[in-house]
Amino acid sequence: MAEPIKTVIGFDFGTKWIGVAVGQTLTRQANPLAAIRNNDWKSIESILDEWRPQVVVVGLPLNMMGEHQAMSARARRFGRQLQGRFGVNTVLIDERLTTREAYQVAIENQRRKSKSEIDSIAAALITESWLREHADAEPV
Repeated sequence: MAEPIKTVIGFDFGTKWIGVAVGQTLTRQANPLAAIRNNDWKSIESILDEWRPQVVVVGLPLNMMGEHQAMSARARRFGRQLQGRFGVNTVLIDERLTTREAYQVAIENQRRKSKSEIDSIAAALITESWLREHADAEPV
């Protein structure tokens, strides 16, 4: 029996901007949405209401050695807040190098992107990573 199609919302947590993307398990692809300002819970609620995801993925920033850093704790807290406020199934996934890769995507598309657009491209990459290997996701 085939697994039901799931909608996934991905977040690339940052201190100023939070990148946002939506993906689905059928295609294993994600698309960037408009980034939101950090602590804009009303916009987050609107996104969750519109897309009704079965899973929310939050990028977990780790250093190159795979160790937690200061931003790791903030991303974890954000994930717990999402789960607590909205009752959504939230997972954390390693996001190493996604911002660098997002800049590369923008260069390849020959389009200059704002920092908030880069953050949402990074959120799409995080979401696609989870879609490919969701068994590696770490619970909040």
